[in-house]
Amino acid sequence: MKAAVLKALGKPLEVETLPDPAPGPRDVVVKVGRCGICGSDLHISEDPVFGVPMGVVLGHEYSGEVVEVGREVSRVKVGDRLSVFPLESCGECGPCRTGQPAWCEKQMTVGGGGYGQFSKVAEHQCIRMPSGVSLDDGALVEPMAVGLHAVNVSGLFSGARVLVVGAGPIGLAVVFWARRMGAGRIVCTASSTRRADMAKDLGATEFVGPSDTFAEEVNRALGGPPEIVFECVGKEGLIQRCIDLVQPRGTVVVAGLCTTPDQINPFWMVNKEVRVQPSAFYDLRDFETTLDLFDSGVLTPHEMITDHVSLEAMPAAFEALKHRTHQCKVMVKAWD
Repeated sequence: MKAAVLKALGKPLEVETLPDPAPGPRDVVVKVGRCGICGSDLHISEDPVFGVPMGVVLGHEYSGEVVEVGREVSRVKVGDRLSVFPLESCGECGPCRTGQPAWCEKQMTVGGGGYGQFSKVAEHQCIRMPSGVSLDDGALVEPMAVGLHAVNVSGLFSGARVLVVGAGPIGLAVVFWARRMGAGRIVCTASSTRRADMAKDLGATEFVGPSDTFAEEVNRALGGPPEIVFECVGKEGLIQRCIDLVQPRGTVVVAGLCTTPDQINPFWMVNKEVRVQPSAFYDLRDFETTLDLFDSGVLTPHEMITDHVSLEAMPAAFEALKHRTHQCKVMVKAWD
């Protein structure tokens, strides 16, 4: 099979021919249909903090079709279409059995394989897609589940004033779910306005760009200080900025992944009794809820997908996403 391989940190991925994967007794081989290029993969390809070995095939936002199963597999069969749940875990401990493999008692890692033509996954990572869900939708499930989980842990209540910091796929997913889960006014902000229309289409009441009067503009647009702020960027200083912006006794949800040391001023967090809530990954129910929505025929966030590229063109597209770009979610088509 062909696959885009991480050969060295800071270097472009390289398309190589690798052996086709063979399933173990409880494994499934998936013919990859679509795989989204994720911002975390961009960081993994450059930052040693993740500890990813060289020679791996990244890509964890993917959908496809079962082409081979191990002898002990019973839940899926050849021909089933899947959205792959990428968290690799034991599948047997308490958290795994209750659909929360992010908290596996033995070991959890974020799997890859989506930047190849085939991928091998454990049976318990296979989430069958309803017939009405497209391969594109199936590959969008993972980032949409990240956003859903962030909204779920936020304590969002009906009519809440919400500020979403960041208009990348995760920030847009948070906007989408916050609107559908009862938020009142939602302001989205980012370092540029290139996704302002997309944010509004997905549910934001208003988009506020950077300015010297930013806090005042946000409060005006919301009708008061935000009660919940979602940090969806992962840059130094943003957690403190969100603490400054949220109303007293409000909530800051940290969904952005900053891999460098950061500082906050505990005085203002304590003085305002701000609740700071990290949000990591998702659980099985988040995946299933997203798939159910995609199957329902209601508005889905297809406009987040701004391009499709072939596997051969994927390394160049991957590198381009490391810089400011008009793209939002780029899908890799491994067989085109």
